[in-house]
Amino acid sequence: MRYLAALMAGALTVFAFSPFNWYPLSIVCLALLFLLWLGAPVRQCFWLGFLFGVGMFGVGVSWVYVSLHDFGNMPTPLAGIVVAIFVLYLSLFPAAVGGLQAAWPGTKTLVKATLVIPSLWVVSEWIRGWFLTGFPWLSLGYSQVGWPLGGFASVVGVYGVSWFTAVTIGALVAAVINRFRLAPLGIAVAVTLMVAGWLIERINWVEPSGEPVKVALVQGNIPLAEKWRVDRRAGIVERYVALSNNINADLIVWPESALPVYVDELPKSFWRRLEDHPADFVFGILERRKDAAGDKHYNSVVGVSNSLSYYRKRHLVPFGEFLPLSLWLEWLLDYLHIPMSDFSSWSGTQAPLMAAGNLLGVSICYEDAFPEDVRAMLPDASLLVNVSEDAWFGDSLGPHQRLQMAQMRAVEMGRPMVRAGNTGVSAVIDHRGKILARSPQFTETVIQDTVQPMTGTTPYVRYGNLIMIVLFVLGLAVAMVLDLRPKPRIR
Repeated sequence: MRYLAALMAGALTVFAFSPFNWYPLSIVCLALLFLLWLGAPVRQCFWLGFLFGVGMFGVGVSWVYVSLHDFGNMPTPLAGIVVAIFVLYLSLFPAAVGGLQAAWPGTKTLVKATLVIPSLWVVSEWIRGWFLTGFPWLSLGYSQVGWPLGGFASVVGVYGVSWFTAVTIGALVAAVINRFRLAPLGIAVAVTLMVAGWLIERINWVEPSGEPVKVALVQGNIPLAEKWRVDRRAGIVERYVALSNNINADLIVWPESALPVYVDELPKSFWRRLEDHPADFVFGILERRKDAAGDKHYNSVVGVSNSLSYYRKRHLVPFGEFLPLSLWLEWLLDYLHIPMSDFSSWSGTQAPLMAAGNLLGVSICYEDAFPEDVRAMLPDASLLVNVSEDAWFGDSLGPHQRLQMAQMRAVEMGRPMVRAGNTGVSAVIDHRGKILARSPQFTETVIQDTVQPMTGTTPYVRYGNLIMIVLFVLGLAVAMVLDLRPKPRIR
């Protein structure tokens, strides 16, 4: 029953994230896991954490199967096996937290619940966010977007929000376990943190920069089965130009690889049509360059203003955009027939793009899931732009989870975010993470709104994850002191 409870708690935790946003479930489900862990032996805690992970990732990243099977042409059995291995790998992180907290030498319930487990949990999320190129999905902090504890994001980022959320959960767990002695303290800690998050969210770390910008996001809704067909290229280019013709905006954004051609293949007549438009453009396209190492292909964004400027993707998707361990796995790429899956990662420094009178911090696809990647453009950029191809996720949880991540980036950076996706969700988000406008999925549409560019530096932009690292190191250090100090003698 304990193992079944852990599995079900993990699965239910997914409903705390977008598109459901039942954030109290993250508190309840993690509290149940903490309760199962406290007092249990190391091996049992490991498996409890593992099964919690199987439930959470098995449900929460089920969209990986859609990408592999529906759009990557992988047979059902093989796609199921690959997803199962991936889920088991991700489940090792909460399993490690369970085993390590059980092996912690201290036994004080309050200390372990409020300091040890939260600190270890955040360490595991942080490592998962960069190890083997990183997979930061379903970090606990994302479940708090729009809620009181999410207010800490501008100071400590998503991992810091995870830490404060876990501390809140630990305090409530300690109150439940020892209702008479620890209940008032535990409840006081939880309420204090929620009020503090609510108050911090209201601090103005940034200020308006210049005039508001009228933005338009063009969602072409091109099926992947058609997008890369040679006979459809000209029609797709014409569709995006036609959808943009009568738009009254300062900035028009098209999605990732909106035009399925190389930039050098576009005729001069195309560029003249954009230059004649009163708005500036930002859109995704393919780019090929030759250097000493040979031909290289980039997933790029071009900005069309007084001149052309480029951003090239740095953080590529394994298997989707490049092949890890290519000497051994090249057969897999040939088998899957994924179009445009051999890109190069841009290794040089990149400045924000200039368009609509502002410096734009650009990210492509899931780069906006990595806060350090977005932070690299700050504080110079006054507006964030993400272009995506969410058709790979189909009608799954994936696009909604990505939108929630974009909301978190806006709060962390203190900048509005506009994101254009081929099939949606396209959205306009203000600098506090509030969605101002969003598109329906799988619809050809244009959404328009006005955003206020911002200037200034949030603590997270200034210090990155340093504050979060100090928090969990300090948490473990304080726990060690409290747990290991000698008990006073009674005379």
